[in-house]
Amino acid sequence: MSSIEKIALFIDGASLYATSKALGFDIDYRLLLSEFQSRGKLLRAFYYTTVIEDQEYSSIRPLIDWLDYNGYTVVTKLTKEFVDATTGRRKVKGSMDVDLAVSAMDLAEHVHQIVLFSGDGNFRSLVEALQRRGVRVTVVSTLSTQPPMVADELRRQTDVFIDLAELKPKVGRDPADRPGSREMRQPPQFLPRGTIKRDDWIE
Repeated sequence: MSSIEKIALFIDGASLYATSKALGFDIDYRLLLSEFQSRGKLLRAFYYTTVIEDQEYSSIRPLIDWLDYNGYTVVTKLTKEFVDATTGRRKVKGSMDVDLAVSAMDLAEHVHQIVLFSGDGNFRSLVEALQRRGVRVTVVSTLSTQPPMVADELRRQTDVFIDLAELKPKVGRDPADRPGSREMRQPPQFLPRGTIKRDDWIE
């Protein structure tokens, strides 16, 4: 049996974006991969986000494209924009929670640890279900904001809680240093999508 810990990252894109903004820095996604590759055998890094239907240009599109070329598995869902009848405000309907949870459960038997980048309390039951299958779950969010970005029930359920503020020196960059969308360097050494066989998961 291999002693190398097999890890998968599950990133709730909207939650991670809001958390890093609240802490005053941008995520350097290349450094984020490197950080967790140094902690074990990183099998997958999933990034979940919604894209507004019928919107010709989305500010998140350059990021999605960059991630897709640089080692991440990007999962998107079209959402619908509507006007709330009560408040008259424009709102977006759509969530990636179920998609993320289903993929995490599918992967449970193949990994030792799942790192969830989200503070959403709706994921507490997912964390509990993964733990019943013998998977250690790490949640990354923050307590350093007022109010905290992580739900108390999620933090209590997880095996390990990492405050994103503590990761800033390793995975953060100043928003002023944001690279252009042309930054398409060689992706890190990573298992190619669609090529994983059962032997790749289990030693």
